Amino acid sequence: MWNFALKLLFLIFIINTTTTTLVSATDHIVGANKGWNPGINYTIWANNHTFYVGDLISFRYTKNQYNVFEVNQTGYDNCTIEGATGNWSKGKDFILLDKAQRYYFICGTGGCFNGMKVTVLVHPLPSPPSSNNHTSADQKSAAATYQIVSWSSSLMVLVSLILPIWF
Repeated sequence: MWNFALKLLFLIFIINTTTTTLVSATDHIVGANKGWNPGINYTIWANNHTFYVGDLISFRYTKNQYNVFEVNQTGYDNCTIEGATGNWSKGKDFILLDKAQRYYFICGTGGCFNGMKVTVLVHPLPSPPSSNNHTSADQKSAAATYQIVSWSSSLMVLVSLILPIWF
């Protein structure tokens, strides 16, 4: 009897520790379906996105024709790669935006002079909502539904994995 109670208590502990709030990063594909190519206004593209610490910025382009350099503001303004802090050339590059700061990216094969440059301002992660905030009924309902689905999914996975081993 005690053995069963201890196993059940342990199972409840595992379930409680695995039901955490998930934060997901966004992958911002530069230029969307147009990719990283000359003649595109990347300032307009960047202004339509909000970037947070932990997000990714990804560049899609023809390998061996273009590349991506992370530079400072002077490199960005003058289309120079001197003092670059990063460079990528695979044609499908994912770059982690891990600090709240302004980032500058240019093409180092001459494309910068044809508009292949983008700057993004990365914001700190927003604080989690406090319990004192007033939210709409729809938001509360959606949050409750997510919590129930998340909790029940975790429970089903854990039970299906642990119970056959113990019993």
